[in-house]
Parts: sequence; C-alpha cells; structure tokens
Amino acid sequence: MFETLSDRLTSVFSSLRSKGRLSDADIDATCREIRIALLEADVALPVVKDFVARVKERARGAEVSQALNPAQQVVKIVNDELIEILGGETRRLRYAKTPPTVIMLAGLQGSGKTTLAGKLAKWLRDQGHAPLLVACDLQRPNAVQQLAVMAERAEVAVFAPEPGNGVGDPVAVARDSVDHARRQQHDIVIVDTAGRLGIDQELMKQAADIRDAISPDEVLFVVDAMIGQDAVGTARAFMDGVGFDGVVLTKLDGDARGGAALSVRHVTGRPIMFASTGEKLADFDAFHPDRMAGRILDMGDILTLIEQAQKTFDEQEAAKMAGKLVSGDGFTLEDFLEQMMMVRRMGPIKNLLGMMPGMGQMRDQLNQVDDRDLDRIAAIIRSMTPGERQDPKIINGSRRARIATGSGVTVTEVSNLVVRFFEAQKMMRRMTQGMGIPGMPGGRKNQKAQKAKKGRRVSGDPRKAALGKSAGASDAPKVPKGALGNLGGGQLPPGLELPPGFDPSKLKLPGQK
Repeated sequence: MFETLSDRLTSVFSSLRSKGRLSDADIDATCREIRIALLEADVALPVVKDFVARVKERARGAEVSQALNPAQQVVKIVNDELIEILGGETRRLRYAKTPPTVIMLAGLQGSGKTTLAGKLAKWLRDQGHAPLLVACDLQRPNAVQQLAVMAERAEVAVFAPEPGNGVGDPVAVARDSVDHARRQQHDIVIVDTAGRLGIDQELMKQAADIRDAISPDEVLFVVDAMIGQDAVGTARAFMDGVGFDGVVLTKLDGDARGGAALSVRHVTGRPIMFASTGEKLADFDAFHPDRMAGRILDMGDILTLIEQAQKTFDEQEAAKMAGKLVSGDGFTLEDFLEQMMMVRRMGPIKNLLGMMPGMGQMRDQLNQVDDRDLDRIAAIIRSMTPGERQDPKIINGSRRARIATGSGVTVTEVSNLVVRFFEAQKMMRRMTQGMGIPGMPGGRKNQKAQKAKKGRRVSGDPRKAALGKSAGASDAPKVPKGALGNLGGGQLPPGLELPPGFDPSKLKLPGQK
C-alpha cells in the first residue's frame, strides 16, 4: 500500500546521509521532497501542510543542529511525526463493565464491513471472547447469507432472524440481539449495518437509529484504503451524521497509494484501531502507528514478525527442533518439512521478508519470491517413503525417478533438494562444532584441551629423552616444601643435584623468620 511513499522517502534520506551538517537550504530541499512524496501518495493537502511545517520547525531546532548525525536525526523527526499522524499510541477496544460489549460497524457499501465483521469476531474469539455476529444489513442482496458464512468460518454464533434482501427492520434486529446475547452468554456483540454507494439521508438516519437503540460501546467506521480522497469526505459525513470512536482500514494489501490512511485520522481526530491486509480471516490485526511508520520508512516491523512467530510456533516443538539442530545428524527431511509448514502458516514469505529492515530496497527481488516453490518442495518430500525422509543417503537414481513422478517435478529438482539438504546438515554440524571460534563447542580452546589430553610428546633427541626420563624418575631428589619458595614446587629441575651434606631447610631466605 505505501510502497510509493516509502520509496520516495527512502531516496530523500539516502541523499542526506552524505552530508556532515545540514544547512537551511538542505532542510528546505528535504521538506520539499517530503511534501511531493506525500501529495503523490494521495495524502490530503491540509495534512501535508501541517506535517511539513512541523518537520521543518523541528529540523531547524537544536535537536538537529547539535546532533552528531543530523541526517539520522531528521529521519527520527519524520518517524515521530508519522507516528503522530497515524494516531500516536495503539488504541485498544473499550469493553463494557457489564457484558455484553456492543460494537457497531458503519461505512459505505463495498468497504468490506461484512468480511471485517467475521475477521473481528475471529480475532476476539482467539483472545478468549465469545462474540455474536448480528445481521442488520437487510438491504444488500445476500448480505445476511454472507455474514452467516463468515460466522461459520470464524466459528462464532450469528443472530439473523430476518432473511434480508429488503425484508425486515434492522433497528428491531439490533435491539433484540443485545437481549439474545445476554441470554446466550455472549460477551461481545458485533453489529453489521447496511451501507450505500454514497452518502444519503436514509443511510445516516438508519445508522443513527441503530446507534440509539443499542447504545454501542464502540462505533467503528470502516473505510476502504483504496478510495483515496473520497475517504476523507465520507469520514467527515459519518462523523457529523452518526459519530464514531475509531477507524478500521480495509484492503491495505492493495496497490493504491494509501494516502487516505494518513488523512482520515488527522481530519476526524479519531484513531485507526484495526487494519485488514488480505482476504483470509487471519489477515487482520490491531493497528500500531509506530510499526506502520517503521514500514513506511523502511525500518522494518520486527515486533509484528515476532508476534506472528509466537502464534504459529509451539514452544515445546521449537525446543525439540532446537535439540535436533544442535545434533546435526538428527535433523531429517521430516523435520525440515515440519519447519517449512510452520513458516508457511505465518503468511506469505514475501510479507515476512518485507518486515525486515532495509527490504524496501530489494522490492524487485521480493516480488520474485513465490510461495509455490515451498509447495513444490513439500510435494517432493511427501512423495518420499518414511525411510527416505529419515535417511536421504539411500535415495538412488531409481528412487529419485519415482519421487519425481509422484511429486510432478523433474529428477533434477529432486537431486537439487537432496544435495541442498546435505549441505545444510554439514553447515549445522560446523555451527555446532564452533567453526574454530574460541569459546564455542569444538572451538580452539577445546581443541587445545583435547591435544593436551593426548599426553606428553617424547623428543627424538636421545639427550632430551634422557632428561625427560630422569625428570619423571621416582628417585629424583626432593626439596622440603617452602625451602626454596615457590621454585619447582618442592622438586629440583632435571639434571640438577644438591652438594653432599647440603640441607636447604636451614637456609634463611628473604622474607623468612
């Protein structure tokens, strides 16, 4: 969604990094480029003016002039102002003191309210709630049936006493749904209301009547992030006619410029609370302004990546897999397939890589990433027998031909997979052996210790060998402990003998009484 804006801002900041100090001309040129980038991203003009004015004011202040790296300080200022435009802190849902919590969805037809209702219900169910979906869109054809399908996919209950398609009173349905939720012990009610192709008085009156009938705890305005500047006008109209507490952005995975997302919050003063990024029910999450600003500025979104990994990976399985990775040989193709499927469940590989910092500069390479490559690898491994997965060394020519036929790929692809797996095993063994790094298992320190255990080497010189034997002889002269201080630990060096009748214990050395 924000690729164009991200590319423009990244190029602006890359030109700043070569400057040791920033003059007023540099700041003016940078702010001019930022203004152009925001306008090209379809951000509303009043928002652009306020944003650029704040950046320019802070860039000319002491925090940049006294900074060790002025260019990085300007990037920080832009990041801070982007976070402020997007809402500052993450806004959470307000839950009612006495259940059920009533959430009303409002917006134009086609903005994705019904699909979003199913996504929000699943998101709340995963957090331990028992949501109820309510079908109050009785005008749009098959809207009630669509909500019922969404409820079934999200594994939540639905309240739809009217068939819809122009039949039924949406205000009465909304009022009855709250009583139904109390009886059935649902702690959250999500009301899907009707929309129109444009703003009209009938739409506003119906939404206002539903709001007055159920007194919702949260009214969420659903806006299509792809409609551009129309989103700002629509948001103003709903704000004046119905009022809402938060904004939900849908279709953030589209190829529109995304300026509406930066404009709606600034124009209405209401925070963006949720974002929908795909067609699946799982493509939905709370909106974090700081993370979105990081994505726009190509700083990555590591926190979201970690959260997705925590949702997908089981701790016990991860610990078990870590043990196999350490052993090297214990890691089989079966384990590789299991790990690959876990990563696959986290979402498209392109999206996961896009959360890493600096990946915006590799967008062309990311666009070439195809999840179907992982599906082909999975098909190859699944076409193997359990024995072949455990020990790929037994896969000979005839077995490879059979596997290729079963998975619908070429023999070369099967061979390449097996070869790459063996190389990965070697790499893991090298890592577990420390690769010669001191302090690591199998590192230099341990290698020296292993050499020391082999015993003392005997020199090939007969004279040195004789000295070595005399040093280890049992009749070597002993010196009383402490007589010669710490020298020799109480034993003379090899080849050195005491004069006859000499008693070293009677010597008085410095420091002795």
